[in-house]
Amino acid sequence: MPNVLLLGGKGHIGSGLRTYLPRLDDSYHITTLDLPGSEDRATQPDAQQNFVEFDITTDTDRLHEHLAGKDLVVYLARRSPMEEMNAMTDLVFEAIVAQDSVPMVVGASSVHACDGAYSVHEGTWAEWANRNFATYDRPPDRILASIPACPDSDYGREKAHVEEWCRQMGERSHGAVAARWGGINKDNVMLEEHGYFALWCHQEDAARFVHACYTTHVNGTLRSGAHYFVVSDNTYNIFDIEIPREEIGYEPVHNAEVFYS
Repeated sequence: MPNVLLLGGKGHIGSGLRTYLPRLDDSYHITTLDLPGSEDRATQPDAQQNFVEFDITTDTDRLHEHLAGKDLVVYLARRSPMEEMNAMTDLVFEAIVAQDSVPMVVGASSVHACDGAYSVHEGTWAEWANRNFATYDRPPDRILASIPACPDSDYGREKAHVEEWCRQMGERSHGAVAARWGGINKDNVMLEEHGYFALWCHQEDAARFVHACYTTHVNGTLRSGAHYFVVSDNTYNIFDIEIPREEIGYEPVHNAEVFYS
């Protein structure tokens, strides 16, 4: 039985994992750590509800207690400003690698970790983001999942810090993957954000990604320390998902174009 710990599991991504991971494999047992009084964004009645509420940055003994014996940790918690976020990331990963049996980690990065590589407002992808696809003689090459982090904001830099920790875990022969999440929301709908259709991710596909990572880790074939984009199988994606398809068997089943048909 995979024993899973979600750090920050009441939000948009965590609530989806609590819903869809057990639908993919009903043996998943999920514990969610989040701040006292935090809003649970789960919308489905079958979302696992095993909550523990405390501040992991002020009660590290309790954090270690809940990390013990876990098979998989998904690090989703966030705070600001960047300095506090990076300090929490350091605390969490140091606690993880201190375990007698180090669990696999999926660390929450973001497509914004590589904002320096693209723009939906100007350049190659501007007309694409406006859905003016006829402007292009051929679609632009999608941004490869292998591209290194190139953030241009504090938010992106804090996500790059998570990616660096995952890389270091891989170098220590521990299982870790950084998830460059696309646009995920609790209702799995299309938002007004410019170009959202090109980076949208359904919660079920986010769960499929985590499940693929963990399954590959158990099989002993995970490329630990890797980072991957996590978006749905959108017709007009700007991010490559062929690499995670090949390396971990990621198979998303949703497409943003359902909202435009």
